[in-house]
Amino acid sequence: QTCALPIFKSFREQFANLSQQQVFQTLKARLKPVCHRTLRRQVTSYIPFTKRLPMVEEFTPEDSEDRLYGLVSDYLQRDNLQALPASQRSLMTLVLRKLLASSTFAIAGALETISARLKSRLKKKELSESLEDELDKDYEALNETAEEWADESPVEPLSDADRAAIEAEVADLDSFASLAVSISHNAKGKALIKALTIAFAKAAEIGAAQKAIIFTESRKTQSYLLRVLADSQFNDGIVLFNGSNTDDRSKAIYAAWLDKHAGTDRVTGSKSADMRSALVDFFRDEGRIMIATEAGAEGINLQFCSLVVNYDLPWNPQRIEQRIGRCHRYGQKHDVVVVNFLNRKNEARSEEHTSELQSQST
Repeated sequence: QTCALPIFKSFREQFANLSQQQVFQTLKARLKPVCHRTLRRQVTSYIPFTKRLPMVEEFTPEDSEDRLYGLVSDYLQRDNLQALPASQRSLMTLVLRKLLASSTFAIAGALETISARLKSRLKKKELSESLEDELDKDYEALNETAEEWADESPVEPLSDADRAAIEAEVADLDSFASLAVSISHNAKGKALIKALTIAFAKAAEIGAAQKAIIFTESRKTQSYLLRVLADSQFNDGIVLFNGSNTDDRSKAIYAAWLDKHAGTDRVTGSKSADMRSALVDFFRDEGRIMIATEAGAEGINLQFCSLVVNYDLPWNPQRIEQRIGRCHRYGQKHDVVVVNFLNRKNEARSEEHTSELQSQST
């Protein structure tokens, strides 16, 4: 029995105008003959899955971080924004909020990018990349919503009022970026050291290897965390994992891996695939901490690691499940410690709600 779903265009025509409950029931009926979801807890009697040991690390932002959050949030709520195309404003606002919640370093880069684009408009310079393409260089999860981006509207000639509005907006963005750049340490980064100390102690209690994977959604935050850990007791055996892996550390690991496996079938000839293998092998054999972006949430097996740190929480609980699944999978010999960071003052991220949904998915 087949159960073909329509192509994207007809799918939207059939389901976009239905209520959420109608969509759920209709799709459930279509998929029922071929799709049955079995939760992990329903098969533990005959498949030996280890447990998850959840841990929440709350943190309180510094006054300067709170001020930056308030300024950027107020900016994003303005009725008229020159920087964000009307067709993309909702999604772009979500992206900026995610970067703001990740670190001051992540939002500083985004603010500088947006300001530079507005300055180019004032100078009538043609922009070589769209805003989403520029932000995607840091926020890798952006491509998950690629189908939802509408084309930017053609740029109209600027009136005197437009120029004045853009100049005022640029001044605000530059002041926000300056504040962000002036913040050299984040309370959340300091909390990471505390969380790792406690989580590694838990891992030791259950006899697990002293290895941890830390997930962030921003490459700039990834670089910040590398600096934080380099100045701590966890400065040995750090490896980065992202969508490009162009840093010197990754290049050196890759070169050593190629020399080791030269002439064997471990080398596929695909640089991206071999780079991923090299980084995972290094983490398993020599590393202690892997700092990964969303690129590390799929397609790699880390069952030798039993500590997952969600430094940034995605809104989609399934993304969290995919991250944890790198370690908590069939073949894992130890319980897996899962650390989620929680800023209760930041209601926009709904971290508490996301964490609750994730805990119900097993």
